[in-house]
Amino acid sequence: MKSKKTVLAILLMNLFIAFLGIGLVIPVLPTIMNELGITGSVVGYMVAAFAVTQLIISPIAGRWVDRYGRKVMIIIGLCIFGFSEFLFGYGKTVEVLFVSRMLGGIAAAFIMPAVTAFIADITTTATRAKALGYMSAAINTGFIIGPGLGGFLAEVGTRVPFYTAGVLGLVAALLSFLLLKEPERQKSDAGEMTGTQGLKRVFLPMYFIAFLLIFVSAFGLSAFESLFSLFVDHKFGFTPKDIAIVITGGALVGAVAQVGLFDSLAKRLGEITLIRYCLAVSAALVMVMTVVKSYPMILLTTFFVFVGFDLMRPAITSYLSKVAGDEQGFVGGMNSMFTSIGNIFGPIIGGILFDINLNFPYYFATVVLVIGVVVALFWKKPKMLT
Repeated sequence: MKSKKTVLAILLMNLFIAFLGIGLVIPVLPTIMNELGITGSVVGYMVAAFAVTQLIISPIAGRWVDRYGRKVMIIIGLCIFGFSEFLFGYGKTVEVLFVSRMLGGIAAAFIMPAVTAFIADITTTATRAKALGYMSAAINTGFIIGPGLGGFLAEVGTRVPFYTAGVLGLVAALLSFLLLKEPERQKSDAGEMTGTQGLKRVFLPMYFIAFLLIFVSAFGLSAFESLFSLFVDHKFGFTPKDIAIVITGGALVGAVAQVGLFDSLAKRLGEITLIRYCLAVSAALVMVMTVVKSYPMILLTTFFVFVGFDLMRPAITSYLSKVAGDEQGFVGGMNSMFTSIGNIFGPIIGGILFDINLNFPYYFATVVLVIGVVVALFWKKPKMLT
């Protein structure tokens, strides 16, 4: 077995590439809307189709990860991902684009639980929180950098971002085949839980608020980002390149904040307090997006919105990893499930509201984030962490 650091780096690269491809679609959505004559509502449904499929397939894929192994599920997932991106690049009808996004959801459902289980297998209790923090960073960074890269590639051609993502997916599958070795599995009582038992555990005090806030953060980020390109295109006439500059800058600032600030802030404030601050700041800045008018202010506001989300998600993941004990698989699955639910409703509701008024999606996202702040105020640290 290669060194655990090398294996972890390969796993994180796979996640980064997968979520990079998911984000690539965002800056070219206005162009595709114009080409196919589709509305904001249809765009919302198309973005949500990915998360719906992931949500449906995830429980099945989770069982297959235990039955057939982590490595084979990662490789199959990356191959499906690559094919879905090629299909999106080729597609000229709304129906084909929907099929592409649904295949992408299947790919994510295969990859996510396999990588989570793989990381749990190769880490100890002491190192798992840090590794899961890196996992969250890889997902968030890929999802945020994707639109920026997509915007630059769209300057060459509208479909080029998707062909690029397809190639990256297949390269990642090949590297995984050559470099990964199936890990020795750690025994976990969580794997023996029935569906009903698992559902009941969601409502345990040490889990429930964290899962609820995963939904809130996923909803807020997906509502913000999935419609950002449409918002600035319709309101300010931004080109794909303009969108790429804004989102790539936000990604870089968020990544720097995550690497440079997260550990110190988490230790100084604790995860729960840090999450409260991030929710409050994110809510305020999403609202500010509806009133800013100058390019520098749009840039600045977007940068700090991403910082808020980039610090919040690893804080929640870190908290869950500490309280989960030998239920890492269960927590990883629920994390994926609540993220998927947020990614479903954020774009759908945002798309419907966008057709009514450009600002309405951000008003609604602000309300959801404020509710998250209120919920977080009632969150108490479990005795095991005191």
